[in-house]
This record gives sequence, C-alpha cells and structure tokens, in this order.
Amino acid sequence: MKILSIAIPSYNSQNYMRKCIESLLPGGEDVEIIIVDDGSKDDTAKIADEYAAKYPTIVKAVHQENGGHGEAVNAGLRNATGLYFKVVDSDDWVDKDAYPKVIATLKSLIGGPDVVDMMICNYIYDKVGAKRKKIMQYRHQLPVGRVFRWDEVGVRTGHYILMHSVIYRTKLLRECKLELPKHTFYVDNLFVFQPLPFVKKMYYMDVELYHYFIGREDQSVNEQVMIGRIDQQIKVNKMMIDIMANLKGLNKHCRKYMMSYLDIIMTVSSMLLLKSGTDENFEKKQELWRYLKSADMGLYWKIRHGLLGRACNLPGKGGRSVSVAGYKLTQKFYGFN
Repeated sequence: MKILSIAIPSYNSQNYMRKCIESLLPGGEDVEIIIVDDGSKDDTAKIADEYAAKYPTIVKAVHQENGGHGEAVNAGLRNATGLYFKVVDSDDWVDKDAYPKVIATLKSLIGGPDVVDMMICNYIYDKVGAKRKKIMQYRHQLPVGRVFRWDEVGVRTGHYILMHSVIYRTKLLRECKLELPKHTFYVDNLFVFQPLPFVKKMYYMDVELYHYFIGREDQSVNEQVMIGRIDQQIKVNKMMIDIMANLKGLNKHCRKYMMSYLDIIMTVSSMLLLKSGTDENFEKKQELWRYLKSADMGLYWKIRHGLLGRACNLPGKGGRSVSVAGYKLTQKFYGFN
C-alpha cells in the first residue's frame, strides 16, 4: 500500500526535473511518483520513462497531449493509488530532512484513530537572487503536531494555504469531484480551495517540506507573465466565486477561512489589472467585482468593505496609484512574485 502519491506536472522540464525527482525518491516504497509528461517537445518524456524503468515500483510515467498544468494534475490524480496525494511542480523539490518525517507522520496517523483529510507543512520561497529565503509557516494560526478541526484555525492575511503546503487525502479529492480546467494557468488555488468544505480533520507539521523555486523570466508567476495571462487569472477567480456562492450549510469557521482566501485572490486579480495601467484592464477589474456582487451580495459586501477590498477600489487615478504602491510593499514583505 502506498502512503503518498506525488504528481509531477512536467512540460518541457528536461533542464530541472531530475532535481525534483531525485528529491522524492528517498520516500522509497511508501511513495508513488507520477511524472506527467504534458505533451512536452523536449526530452521530458524520455527522462520520465528512464526513471520509470529504473524504479518500476516507485515511478510511473504518464504521457498525454498538452492540456496545461491543471490537466496534468488531473492525470496525476486519476493514476494515484496512494492514500494521500501531493503535487510537486517539476522545477521545485522537497527537503531531504523534512520529507521522511512527513511520510512517517502520515503512516502513524493512518495507523491511529484519526485519519486526517489534510496535512499542512511550511514551504520556502527559493527565489532567484534572494540572499535570504522567505519561509512561509503557519505556527501562529494552526495547532502544531496534533489533529485539529476548523474551529481551531486562525486566519492571518498572507498566510493562506497553497498547493505547496498541502497534502490531501486522495479519496477526498475524488469525493469533491475535483477536476481542474484544461489550458488554464493559476489553477493551484482551485486545487486547494474546492476541497476545503469536505475537510473535517487536519494536521500541521511545522517543518519546511517544499522548496518553491521562483524567479525564472518565463515562469507563470512572473508578474508580467501573469498580466499577459490575466484572463486566465480572472477565470480561476470567478470559479472560486462560484464555489463559494453555491455552498450551503458550511461550517462557519471553514466559511470564514474560505472568505479570507477569496479576499486575497480578489486582491491579487485586482492589483494585477491595475498595474497593467490600461483602461481595458481597469474595466475588467470593475467587471470582476460586479460578478462577485451578482453571485452573492452578502459575500460581496463583506469582501468589498474589508480592508483589502477598500484598498483595491480607491477612487480616481490617484487612488489606483496608492493601491499599486501598497501592493508593492506587500509583495516586498511577503516575498512573493
């Protein structure tokens, strides 16, 4: 029985995927590494097959036509047989010290009375050129080293759970019918967001498991690249609005967390649209807020009149400049993009 299935979405990843795979192999027979070659044009497929042949009981190579990051994650989930599921992007890697501790903890939880739906760990922004690596940790908002529920989850701006920090129970992802859209960037947030209402029990390990490499000019999270793909960011944002607006009977603590998460995504989308400086994108920002308002008036009121919502919607060109300046300070503080 595999404890953890790890999907590696890979597109033209020949130059860096070996580092990712090699960091995961020490998991041994407890893990299943699923390398998804998403229609690559380089030697990605060849490298995937090489590792599958060398480690046939650990590594699977999956080949498909290009469907984008989301469809590669979908393929990983479809092929997963492990009790838990994690995504590790092909240019990222896991920490050699934290990784075995995480696997051991998952094994102990499976053997005990509490089978958790979600495990959370810290991650590191391994940013190109940065002298100090920013560690994103949750010790001030989550109980450490024990099982807990939503009523013990604190909400702290800038410290929301990302794909890098989460491990989900595989069956839960299937129960919530997770299916990420094809040919769409920025679906990481959907991967985390959609299953949250199904989560009952959680466990936080205060270890730096994931190294999130950031800073390549062609990387999807490069700010100028994100502005160029802003319609895909808006698409994901609207899907998150729809999920939130259609939830009924949700645990109030889970709802509070999800609302805070959506608040952050609305802010990111709005600020990218403002930073582009075009009238067309300013109108897209306005339309996004109208979409939220039409989907759920109560949700709109709470987010629009919160601190971040007000900061995104300061009046006039002067207000836009102030909003963008504040966003830049936030970027510098949290170390993202």
